[in-house]
Amino acid sequence: MIKSFRDLEVYKEAYELALTVNRNVNKLPLFERNDLGLQLRKASKSVPANIAEGWAKRRFDKQFKLHLDSAIGSCNEMEVHISLARDLVFWEKNFCNDLINRYLLLGGKLTNLRNNWKTF
Repeated sequence: MIKSFRDLEVYKEAYELALTVNRNVNKLPLFERNDLGLQLRKASKSVPANIAEGWAKRRFDKQFKLHLDSAIGSCNEMEVHISLARDLVFWEKNFCNDLINRYLLLGGKLTNLRNNWKTF
């Protein structure tokens, strides 16, 4: 039974991804920590935060979906930032590809939740 946003599978995955990303930002070159690092930190934290905020407004269909759309957008943003970290050889290729795949799956799950949330 879902009693809180913390019970949602998408929230749990988004939170774990945010932890992983934030723990690895300090592995970026010093000159990128305040640029790409900031973008990675902000976008990764945006996904679980929007899920949580949307959950609080779920009785308002439009508001809930708006927050899920923002979370999906942040997943897409993370794909870009992680791709940059990979292609600029700041982070290891396999690590980045794994993160990108996880964000792709999360975005798909968020889309399913957005489209079918009343049946969850």
